[in-house]
Amino acid sequence: MEIVDHNLAVKAAYPGDGDQSEVQSTSRHLPETDNSTNDPSSNNGASRQRLSKSDKRSNLKRKSVSSSDPKTKPKAKRKKGKSARTPRPNYTIEEGEDMLLIISNVSHSDSAWRPKRKGRKRMKKKPAKTKVQSKVTKNKKRMEGGKPARDTVIVDSQSKDSDLIDQVQPQANVSHSDDDHWGQGLPVEVLVNIFQYVVQRDGAVPFLCRASRVSRLWNVAASSPSLWRSVTIGFCWIEPGKSQLPKTEMRIKDTMSWLAQNRLSQLREFSLCHWKKNVDYAIQVVSESCPHLSSLKLSHCTGVTDKAFQSLGGHCKKLENIDVQNTDVQGEGLVMFLDTHGHQIRKISFSHGSKSEKLLTVISRGCCPELRSLAINTQLNTGFSQLAICIPALQIGCPKLQVFSMMNVMPRPKMIRNTPTSGPGFPMLEELCIATSSVSFFSDQDLHSLLHGSPRLRVLDLRGCSRVTPTTLFALPCQDLECLFWGLYFNSTSAASSKKGLHLLAQKWSRTLRELDITNHAFSEEDLEVAISHLALGEGAEALRLLNLSGTKVTSQALRMLIGHTVVLDYLNLSSCRYLPRGMKKLYRGQDDIRQLLDKLE
Repeated sequence: MEIVDHNLAVKAAYPGDGDQSEVQSTSRHLPETDNSTNDPSSNNGASRQRLSKSDKRSNLKRKSVSSSDPKTKPKAKRKKGKSARTPRPNYTIEEGEDMLLIISNVSHSDSAWRPKRKGRKRMKKKPAKTKVQSKVTKNKKRMEGGKPARDTVIVDSQSKDSDLIDQVQPQANVSHSDDDHWGQGLPVEVLVNIFQYVVQRDGAVPFLCRASRVSRLWNVAASSPSLWRSVTIGFCWIEPGKSQLPKTEMRIKDTMSWLAQNRLSQLREFSLCHWKKNVDYAIQVVSESCPHLSSLKLSHCTGVTDKAFQSLGGHCKKLENIDVQNTDVQGEGLVMFLDTHGHQIRKISFSHGSKSEKLLTVISRGCCPELRSLAINTQLNTGFSQLAICIPALQIGCPKLQVFSMMNVMPRPKMIRNTPTSGPGFPMLEELCIATSSVSFFSDQDLHSLLHGSPRLRVLDLRGCSRVTPTTLFALPCQDLECLFWGLYFNSTSAASSKKGLHLLAQKWSRTLRELDITNHAFSEEDLEVAISHLALGEGAEALRLLNLSGTKVTSQALRMLIGHTVVLDYLNLSSCRYLPRGMKKLYRGQDDIRQLLDKLE
């Protein structure tokens, strides 16, 4: 038994040196034991010997099989695929004012330049999907239809808490596909010029943000600062009665910061529309990152405080245009800005409100000597509203004013100490608008005080001013008036009284008049016929484009003469004309439609 145990120990120490046949051969040469004895210990020892031999055989079989299993061998590394190489551009681009010239610079001796090969990133192993998960992902891919990823996220949340529309936010870890071989040979300058047409029509946001995710070439083109010179971000508003969530507010702020730092370095014109919160933050970020800003427009925004205008005054030294119409401006920020930095402002527009008189007082003091355009308006449904204006002081303080508009706001004369009763007028004024949809008290004296020194006037809008007479209009110093809007769009007793003198106006401006509106004026038939004859037979008959005769006493004979001699007339309003037959009292658009009316009149 000692010999048997020794051999088994040797085999156990070196299990891999032999196989099943070697174990059998060693067992044959072992000395025989006495099996005739009845000693139970000897029987137990023999049985243990047989069991140990069978266990060793099974162990040797398992290890031999495991050593020969090909699955245990190390896997061979896969070869890296060849990445697409971008060839060297074989052209030179010269930019002109209205064209791009592409010049080839390739000769027979040139060799194509190849970029340095970059290594690929190893993809992490994903856990094995079950059959149900694989089916779900396949269905999602089919429904998505392979939509391209975006460089920036356009948020269009329609959740219950917020309604944030068209907000742009940056997204990290952006990957571009290298399969867009169709656009690799297109010059970036050509693509930038193509994008320029889209930006002029639809705006920079969100088109450029979406185009930057198409390919690397489009991303480079969409990041060109020349495309981001005029940006309008609108419709960032929250539904009434709902507050902005903190996460949404942080996304808006991050978006504005990212755009200002990465895209708006050459921004010239910036507009915010329908913003109810974060207006101060947006203006502050833009003013700090955009030193070339020249125009700012805030339309239907709320929550604008003094901080916004303080930031503009400290950073934007080239700001010339401020438009805050229909925007709630809190505090005295705009008044202080004009008082300090008004010398650089050339155009300002605001709505009638509690700060209007203070703004006009600052402008009349001479704080804006370079002002070219002044516009004050209200909404059409606000009714009658007046604004006190010292016209002589305004003429002295703004000698270079070219456009003066007061839409739906009636000027009320106001006197200031040490100011003459009659001012020098507006010598450079070209457009004047004193229009209203309600009753107007604007008289001949008011019109004379405004325009007695304006020989360059081209556009005169007096819609609703029923107290102005043709005699005062005829006495104006302007000789080249192109547009006269004098319609009455409300029911008034003054409109029923007969008026005379329209033929004088038609005779004076028949050479230059392009658009004429005399809606609901009670001129006689004879006066209308003479006036139309001056327009049709005068030197400017080939330039008349718009004529609104709605509610007048025009006759068929006068219309026949007018249509027969005017060539470019494409708008003719004859609605509610009582002296015309039925079927002709309507609006005519286009030259073909007007020519068909001439056939009916004959």
